[in-house]
Amino acid sequence: MVVLMWVGVVAAAVGSVACIRWAAAHGQRYGLAKPQRFHAGQVGRLGGVALMLGLLVAWGSGVYGADALNTRQQAAHTGAWGLMLLPAWLGGVAEDLTQRMSVRYRLCLTALSAVLACTLLNLTVARLDLAWMDAGLSHWPWVGTGLALLAVCGLPHAFNIIDGYNGLAGTVALLVCLALAHVGLQVGDRELAALVVGLAGATLGFLVWNYPRGLIFAGDGGAYLWGLVIAVASVLLVQRHAAVSPWFPMLLLIYPVWETLFSIYRKLARGTSPGVADALHFHQLIYRRLVRGVFHDDEARRMLARNNRTSPYLWGFTLLTVVPAVLFWRNTPVLMAFCALFVVSYVLAYVAIVRFKVPPWLRR
Repeated sequence: MVVLMWVGVVAAAVGSVACIRWAAAHGQRYGLAKPQRFHAGQVGRLGGVALMLGLLVAWGSGVYGADALNTRQQAAHTGAWGLMLLPAWLGGVAEDLTQRMSVRYRLCLTALSAVLACTLLNLTVARLDLAWMDAGLSHWPWVGTGLALLAVCGLPHAFNIIDGYNGLAGTVALLVCLALAHVGLQVGDRELAALVVGLAGATLGFLVWNYPRGLIFAGDGGAYLWGLVIAVASVLLVQRHAAVSPWFPMLLLIYPVWETLFSIYRKLARGTSPGVADALHFHQLIYRRLVRGVFHDDEARRMLARNNRTSPYLWGFTLLTVVPAVLFWRNTPVLMAFCALFVVSYVLAYVAIVRFKVPPWLRR
């Protein structure tokens, strides 16, 4: 398993170097007026290509070579995973290259990937550990399939929303993958653990060049890749193993999920379409109001330094959900309580930042 991970690290790191060199001119296509832009200079957004390379090489090593756990992934099953990734990933990479793929088209492509995942891998949400809802799911199995479709289609866009600063979405994805792999090994699901370990390795190889220097960004292709693999792995883990609470992946992913839901609410409340990008996400407010300015003569260095100081705030926020999720992955009531605690904490923190009521010790 460790060998599989390091294969992904090396492949993604080498692929990132190739993308940095090849995409030097591509970065100029990213508009200076875009609200998500918090960097100076021209940086390529083809990290998703390097991530896919690292992931496929890692999965290939799992299929055709024995790993540390002396297990081989089934080639046909792994091929189904790769096939379901293609529509959304290709749409994301096309957007990264052209900046002309509308949100509607990308949503359709992620929906196609979700349909392929549910069809090829027989995904469904059969239980939520809530008696009245589980009774409904047992009577109407199509509802469980619909929930699986929603999860697999929605999480890629959730990761795209939090992909705003060097190392932010990548580190969140890395922590989530390691947590899923840990629980997978606890219940004896080595194949599923190997699949997410491959993504963890590819992510780590990408982060070598993404944080702190920000030489390459994941782009939509990378965010969609993270979201799809993690969503499918989360649904399968709960579906295969009754010991795993369905609220384990919910708590594990509550940060990107709630960021998305809160953003939709916030935009609708202002009369704005949820598909319109803005600069009022939680990580963007932290960048503006918590991270103090740094003093360099070079504007690019000053912006990079502030960018790098933003991500650790959200890493800490994520650990507050990942740690209890890993500790209490069997215990539904405790996991639900932590989900509710996160939602309340997020809203209170967001309001405090908006109203400039942040303790001085939190400002860096």
